[in-house]
Formats: sequence, C-alpha cells, structure tokens
Amino acid sequence: MIEIRNISKTFYMKDNEIHAVDDVSLKIADGEIYGVIGYSGAGKSTLVRCINFLETPDSGEIMIGGFGTISARKGKMYYIPEGASSKPENAKPVSEKDLNRMRRSIGMIFQHFNLLDRSTVYENVAFPLRYSGKSKAEIDAKVKELLNLVDLGDRLNSYPSELSGGQKQRVAIARALANDPKILLSDEATSALDPDVTESILKLLKDLNQKLGVTIVMITHEMAVIKEICQRVAVMENGKVVEEGPVYDIFSHPVEPITKRFVSKSSGLGNVNRLLSEDSTLVRTDKDSRLLKLQFDENSVGDAMISMVSRKFEVDLNIVIANVEMLQGKPLGGMIVLIRGDRSKIGEAIEFMKSCQVQVEAIENERIS
Repeated sequence: MIEIRNISKTFYMKDNEIHAVDDVSLKIADGEIYGVIGYSGAGKSTLVRCINFLETPDSGEIMIGGFGTISARKGKMYYIPEGASSKPENAKPVSEKDLNRMRRSIGMIFQHFNLLDRSTVYENVAFPLRYSGKSKAEIDAKVKELLNLVDLGDRLNSYPSELSGGQKQRVAIARALANDPKILLSDEATSALDPDVTESILKLLKDLNQKLGVTIVMITHEMAVIKEICQRVAVMENGKVVEEGPVYDIFSHPVEPITKRFVSKSSGLGNVNRLLSEDSTLVRTDKDSRLLKLQFDENSVGDAMISMVSRKFEVDLNIVIANVEMLQGKPLGGMIVLIRGDRSKIGEAIEFMKSCQVQVEAIENERIS
C-alpha cells in the first residue's frame, strides 16, 4: 500500500510561485498498476519524485507499507515507523539510512533510459547491486535472472549502442528491479518508443506485475497507456488531482473537461474537431438538426439505439464517427451523430436516449471537450 496524504510542493522562480503539486492525496493498493495522467506541467513528474523523495515535499505524508511514513513539514522530512501514530513525538528527522532503505524498495524507469554507455548490459544491471552485500556469485545469478525475465538473456555482453530503443528500456527495467523493489515508478517510460515497441513494453510490465507482485505507478500523458495496463487512474491538472477512480469508470463517465478531452482523443471521437474547423458538411447543422456526442457503457452498448430512436421518433441519424472497444473486459462505445427532424421530436429522442443510460452531449458546432 502507498498512501499519499495532502502532499504539496511549490517552486519559487523570481517573483512567481509554481504550485507543482497542490494538496494531493491518493491510495494505491499492493500489487496494483496505477496510472497518473496529465498534460505537460500538470505536476505528474514532481509527484513521482516526491514519492521516492528525490524531491522533498513542502508538506504532507507518504506512507509505504512495510516501511513506515515520511512526513514533510516546512520542507523538512521526518520518519514515523510503521504502526506508530503520526503524533509529533513519534517522528524523528529522516536519516540518510532511512532514505536509502526506502529508496531501495522503489525502482524507477524513465523516458530516457540513463544507461551507462561504456558498460555492458550485464554491468548496467549489476550496477545497483555493488553495495548490496551480495556475493559475486549471487549478483551474477541475479543479473542473469533479471535479463532472462526481460527477454535479454542473450545480450549480456552487448553495449547500449548495439541495442534498439525497446531493448534499452528492457535493460532499464531489469536494472530497476535489481534490489527486488516492492514499487516500480514509471515516468513516461514509453513516450520515446514507437507504438509496437510501446505495446511490447506494456505487456512486459503487466507480466512483471503478475509474476513478481510489484506495485507499478505509471506516469504518462497518453490515455492509450492507461487503457492498456492500468486498473485505476488519477487525472492531474495544475498540480491537483481533479478526477480519480477505476479506469473503466473514468472512460465511461468522465466528469472534468480535461478528462473528457483525454477520453475523446483516445477514442477517436475528438477527430470531430477537425471536421468542425473545416466546416465539413458532415457536421454542419441547421434549424432542423443537431450534432450529438453519444457515449455507451456496458449497460447500453449492445442496444440497437440508432435504429430504435430513428423509428420511434421519426428522425434521421447519420453516424459521423463511431468507436467500440473492450476495456477491462467490458464494452465501451461512443459516436458522433447528426440527428435531423422536427425539433420537438429531436428533444424527445435525446431524453429517451438518456433514459436508456446513454450519455448525450450536444456539440452545437463547437469543439467537443
């Protein structure tokens, strides 16, 4: 379990205050793959650096199961042993030993692989084990085990320059697992990779999560990554978590405008914005028509809604864009439709669809969120 309680971090630049992380609280279960998504500057990377204490929070607490709690007050950190209450008398200033012990329980992978160019694959993975107290034979066995785990058992003596981007990231993952961490933090680890390689890396992370039981926190700006691998997700904007929950719930019922933008873009429905900007006849409305965005969840995706509404209310529905996919084993669909007919009938049709658990949003020739 990772529990983040009211973490804040502010940076001061000349006369400006930048609230990079603003009173963020999250709970991440053991063995979970948890996503944190947001655009550039949302505070994602600062949050992850606070979790492994590469960045000192201004205030708040981070509890890590099996270790204890680090409490930050006025930019100083205090350690509270596991099981003790958070009363001030139980807190002691964090020592370097406390930080090192906690950091060993957390592995980290980045967008840039940060491999040692003049060291072999074997040496890169062995590097974190130099001061682990393990014997040379134990280190050798561990390195080979990890490289087999990431499907690079045949590249022990290769150098980073001889590897593809995906292979380099596999080396970085093996290195991050060298000290048997309970938690793996991934900060935009697939952002520099092409789609096929990204898919293979996400599959590897999912396999490692299942085989090792390691908790994974995915920091990303790509909703496709969240869809593919995460069980729950937090959406960040301007340093705050604005929406959080199970991935299916967030995709099927987004609330905040930023979440709706992420969902529309990932489903392809956001392509209607280009049609609107081009004033395409596909999306052009008049007094007898409206442009609608329809969202279907597991309770409504199987219904023959378009034909049913057309017959029942004597309206025409032209499908402009449609998307149906499986997410966490459940169907999820969306459509952009142009509905044409008597205005009162259109209103009745909209209310009927809403009563059938279809989310309906009128676009009115403006950009959808």
